[in-house]
Amino acid sequence: MRIIAAALLLTTFIAGPVLIARPALAQDHVQRYREEIDKSPADEANEKRAQRAYQRAINSVPDQKPTDPWGIARSDSTPKAAPKEHAKSAAKRAAPKQAKPASAAAN
Repeated sequence: MRIIAAALLLTTFIAGPVLIARPALAQDHVQRYREEIDKSPADEANEKRAQRAYQRAINSVPDQKPTDPWGIARSDSTPKAAPKEHAKSAAKRAAPKQAKPASAAAN
């Protein structure tokens, strides 16, 4: 295993500079952020043609009415039901228990 790793490392050291030195693999210029690229007239014409084709495709799509995916599950014609009371809130509003008379508590 060590022999294979050493062979790969040696190959990388030898072949690395050779591959970088070749102009076909090396880049002369790296485009930076917001840097304008010089376009040929043919590139500009192709870009305009593509933009017109895109606009034609977008304009050919018919306008669609807004959809309601849950429209089948609910309808606007039924009135909303009154909110149901929870068991805990109903128990809280129940009449309070009567206190025992003081004389009965002493016995």
